[in-house]
Amino acid sequence: MKETQNLKQKYVQFLQILVPILITQVTLSLMTFFDTMMSGHASPADLAGAAIGSSLWVPVQTGLSGILMGITPIVSQLIGAEQKDKVGYHVIQALWLAIAVGLIVLLAGSLSISPLLNSMNLEPKVHHVAFYFLVSISTGVLPLFGYIVLRSFIDALGQTRISMMVTLISLPINVGVGYLLIFGRGGFPRLGGIGSGIASAFTYWCIFLIALFIVHRTAPFTSYGVFRKFHRVSLGKWRELMKIGVPIGFAIFFETAVFAAVTLLMSRFDTQTIAAHQAANNFASTLYMIPLSICLALTILVGFETGASRLKDARQYAALGVSTAACMALVLAVLLMLFRQGVAQLYSNDPGVVTLIKHFLIYAIFFQMSDAIATPTQGVLRGYKDVNPGFWISLLAYWIIGLPLGFILANYTHQGPYGYWVGLITGLAVAAVLLLRRLVIIQRKLNRPGLTAEPLK
Repeated sequence: MKETQNLKQKYVQFLQILVPILITQVTLSLMTFFDTMMSGHASPADLAGAAIGSSLWVPVQTGLSGILMGITPIVSQLIGAEQKDKVGYHVIQALWLAIAVGLIVLLAGSLSISPLLNSMNLEPKVHHVAFYFLVSISTGVLPLFGYIVLRSFIDALGQTRISMMVTLISLPINVGVGYLLIFGRGGFPRLGGIGSGIASAFTYWCIFLIALFIVHRTAPFTSYGVFRKFHRVSLGKWRELMKIGVPIGFAIFFETAVFAAVTLLMSRFDTQTIAAHQAANNFASTLYMIPLSICLALTILVGFETGASRLKDARQYAALGVSTAACMALVLAVLLMLFRQGVAQLYSNDPGVVTLIKHFLIYAIFFQMSDAIATPTQGVLRGYKDVNPGFWISLLAYWIIGLPLGFILANYTHQGPYGYWVGLITGLAVAAVLLLRRLVIIQRKLNRPGLTAEPLK
């Protein structure tokens, strides 16, 4: 990354950071997409079981990943402030934290998976697939969290193409192993939805080992000496990382967990409805990779400019990013309306499931319109290290407004399962408005004479 002098240079640098991140995120989403699609073609029960398992796993994974991603604004601001010698120590502490978080997840999962699944009214096969999906994917928890730290370090240096290459390598691994295990090809047992969990865990190990080699042995990462000397655990540094990471993680958790909660609440509907909801939700998650990628790029760029005390440049990057996300959302909304039938048929051959998916996809359009504003705005705020408001806004929008409204509409009106989606859309819209308001407040405060770029309370 470098200092820019005009909007054209900023947009070029923004795209240079964004495009590899977008390819990375879309590729990661495609792993889930192919797993879901293949599970759906195995049987509706396999798709439903994988959906339940994924709904329990994804909020935990993304929320805790958000905590570990707190290293990104820290490193980007250190680079902007030309304090390169401090970077390696911070990365090692983040890796120690990743190990601790991973062990806690494994312990909590071993105690809670069975009671959670037993509390649901699931068909026997759906219960079986969900349980062993979670058991399988748990074997990849530690390498996944380690990879998230290493990737955050790589991206914070502006080397997003490296992360892109690692992820592109992992896609054929995940899809290939998933195909063999889900359908029982090449002499492997036919495991259905469980096979997708095993494939994901195997892929987590692969990307962690590749990233470890890159950071340890290749330029420019070797110049930071991440593994040059041993550093003991520093609880003080953990507190610093968690001060930024915990609000980020919980904000992400509140958003992803509310979608998981809806899937679990939908367990009272038939298997076809659960499968259709999961398929539409999976596709909406794939589209979400665009605003999410812009969010990650803005955290890096705004953090870099803020660390260098170039606050005007940080504001310009914020405007570029949010406006780009909004324009892309409008284009995708039109395309999705035109090609809903084809999208639905990617997930299932069952005519009833296809019809339900098409209806759910209409609601997905409104999801991504609100996400196009809310998610990049959160990225800007994280670049400023202003993370606490995002936590409270997510709690309010998704759990106090969105989910209760969805429950009422689904259970006390004719909306049925679609009522949950209406509630979530409302929550997303509230989040977008409140986050934009917070960004305006922060930028006005930072624009006052005598104020520094330190995080504001």
